Parts: sequence; C-alpha cells; structure tokens
Amino acid sequence: MKFADLGLSDELLKSVIDAGYDEPTPIQAQAIPSVLMMRDIIGIAQTGTGKTAGFVLPMIDILAHGRRRALMPRSLILEPTRELAAQVAENFEKYGKNHDLKMALLIGGVQMGDQVKALQEGVDVLIATPGRLMDLFERGKILLTGCELLVIDEADRMLDMGFIPDIETICSKLPAQRQTLLFSATMPPPIKKLADRFLSNPKSIEVARPASTNTNIVQHKVKVASRAKREALRHLLRTDNVSTAIVFCNRKTTVRELAKSLKSHGFSAGEIHGDMDQASRNAELQRFKDGGINILVASDVAARGLDVKGVSHVFNFDTPWHPDDYVHRIGRTGRGGAFGRAFTLVSPEDAEAIDNVEKLTGTKIPVMDLDMGGSDAAEREERPARKSARAEKPASEKGSRRKKSQVAAEQPVAVEKPAPAEPAPREEAPRSFPRDMGRQADRQSDRRRDYRSEPPSAPGEWNGPIPGFLHVSAL
Repeated sequence: MKFADLGLSDELLKSVIDAGYDEPTPIQAQAIPSVLMMRDIIGIAQTGTGKTAGFVLPMIDILAHGRRRALMPRSLILEPTRELAAQVAENFEKYGKNHDLKMALLIGGVQMGDQVKALQEGVDVLIATPGRLMDLFERGKILLTGCELLVIDEADRMLDMGFIPDIETICSKLPAQRQTLLFSATMPPPIKKLADRFLSNPKSIEVARPASTNTNIVQHKVKVASRAKREALRHLLRTDNVSTAIVFCNRKTTVRELAKSLKSHGFSAGEIHGDMDQASRNAELQRFKDGGINILVASDVAARGLDVKGVSHVFNFDTPWHPDDYVHRIGRTGRGGAFGRAFTLVSPEDAEAIDNVEKLTGTKIPVMDLDMGGSDAAEREERPARKSARAEKPASEKGSRRKKSQVAAEQPVAVEKPAPAEPAPREEAPRSFPRDMGRQADRQSDRRRDYRSEPPSAPGEWNGPIPGFLHVSAL
C-alpha cells in the first residue's frame, strides 16, 4: 500500500514524499482513512511504529477547510512531556508546509506571554501539556468551546504521571460533538474507563500486542555486580560496534555521575534529565542528533518522544522500576524498519524488576556473558601494582624532615599505669528503613521535575522560549 491510496490530498502527499516516505506503516495505513472519515479512534501501538504521523497527516487535511478564531483553537493535541509535544510540532511543520495552518505550542518552562499572544492571533492546531493548558484555561486565556478534534497521545504515560484528572477536566470543557483520537502503548483499566467515557463508538486499531517489544531489536541482559556496571558498560560501548547509543538510568544523580565518568574515559557523551532547564535539554539533544556526541545518558524523561534516526544501541544501566518503561526505552532503537540492540545491566538488586519486565513482555531475555579481559581488566591490575609500589618505598625516600612534636614523642617518658577502663556505652542499633523508601522519593521527585509541564520555580532557572518551536508558525 502507498500513501496515495489513503485518500490524502495532493499537497499533503507532496510533503510526505519530500520527507522521504512512500509506504505507510501498519498503524498509519489503518488509522488515516478512519480519521479522515471523522471516526473516533483507539490506537494501540508500541513506540516507534509511526503513530504520530497516523494522526498528524489526516488532521492537516481536515483542518485545511475552516477558519481560525482568537483564543479558540480548532484542534487540541495533549502530550505528557515537553519533548513529545516538541516532536509533534516538528511533524506539523514538516508535513504541513504546503498548507496555510497555524500552530501553537503550550508547554511549561517558558514564558506565557508568547503563548498567550499566539492564542490571541488564532491557531488551527494547539499542542499542549496538561499542566500548562490548565493554567492558561484557569487564567481565562484560552477557550476550548471551538475545539472540534482532540488527540490524547501516550495515554498510559498520562496515567503514570497522574494527569488523568486533568484530562477528564479538559475533556469536560470541550464540545460534546467532536472527534476524539486516543493512542496508547498499553490499555490498563483506567485508560479503558477514560475511553468509554469520552469516545463515541470508537474504532479500535491494534498493530502489536500491548507491551510487546519490537522484533527488530535484539535484546540481552548482562548479569553484573553493582560496582562493576560502569566497567561492563564501557566494555560494551567499545566492543559491540556502537555508532550511537542512549544509556538510561533510573535516577538523575546517576545520569550526571555516569556521563561524567564516560567523558573521563574518553567517550563522547552528553546527558539529559529533569533537573536541566528546557533550553539545555534541547541543546544537548540537538548535539546528539547532529553527531556532536554519540552517547546520550538519560533519565526516563527521554524514554518517550525521542525520535533520533540511526540509534544503534540502547543500554539500561539500571533496570527500570516500571516494566512499561522498558518497552519505551528500548524502542529508541530499531525504528523505521531498522535493526537495533538493547542491553540491560542486571545486578542482584534488579532481579525483581527484570522479572516484572519479562512477565510484561512475555519473553525471556537471553543472558549475555561478558569477557572483560581487555583494557579495563588491565587497568584493574595496574592499580594494586602501583599501590604496592608506593607501599614498598624506602623510608629514606619519604623525606627526612620531621616535626618537633614527632621528635619529642620519640623521647623516653615515664609511663603511668592506666586506670581500669570503664565499659564502653552500648550503641543502639541503627534504625532500619524500608528498602525502597529512597527509590519512592526519587521516583516522586523525578515525576515532579521530569514530567510535569509546569515551569521551574527555582531562582535563576531559564525561562525563555524554545528555539524553533515557541512561535506561531505558518504550516
């Protein structure tokens, strides 16, 4: 099947061909005709299947007929993270270049003034994260009564991030007579309940079993001690023909420390995590896309929405706490029909997490045995040798100067018989805390900073526009 067989306009087909595409993916082939027929859609598709173009392309043709009005967007796309929202904006700019459509991007971490100005001029497509959209709505800066088409993207991630109440509120403010498209990699009960409430006689499209992994990705798990993870990662990066790679960690502190360690060992590495302001995230991601660095160490803020061509490898430095995140992490490779490789470093502490991943995906990930007899092993052997050499250094070479106190200490003195020592006080046993308390607090912190679309509040954080997106663009 070709894109020309899906009923798209000639102007849109030209944009698709100019972008280098000729044949639609399965989700695109099934979704595009139904969206053009104004049907509600439930699309179940794993990451990397092209579902973004599956709703962007028909939306452009639908919105080509109509008139925009101030403060009343004609269509709304809800995304869970800033990165995903920016990616959808890129798709609209790429495919809508032959249409007279205007788009606005509403995300946290940037000034509201530019966004309000864009809404006042009128937009055909509004791409937003729930937090910033709710903020502007409560300030009376936006009206949703003219929205005829709603897209809820990455619905299961919305659930993980606690956005479902916001989604329900937004849906209740939209016209009852509208077209609604819901896309998700999985369909947990709360998402099914949301679909039953806000979609009308939807057509279900499923191109892969929920939570399944891409068959083009070769997966391995590497059993290794926690203290040997960095060495194992360096060994794989040097020996597995890595061209570009994304390394995922569970904690932001681990991201920073690992990126610094890789740089110190000569790797061209960068980092992206929730404590970075939006401008820094964009700059680091652009360096990765442009080839300025070939290794990107990331927290799960980057697990969804990163669409970088040619990523050959994904490494899970930490096994993800949520098994769904495994599917989305490794989905950064093996995209667009290409093949990729995914390695997960599994320490004894990760045993339960990797078991949950294998239960979710329904596959047993094969174990790879590492033979780390290369440079890292030699480096380990050299360290004790250098240490022992220092220990054997003659006392005469250590310097002849001694402090007066040391000389005095060497003079004979009268020694009094010590008094009987009093028994040492009993030490109380340290209090124990739940093993996962630190993880829970870190996860909550990650969610608050990594995923929430609200602007950062710490003094001195960047509060300017994102280059290339924070404007109303003629599509």
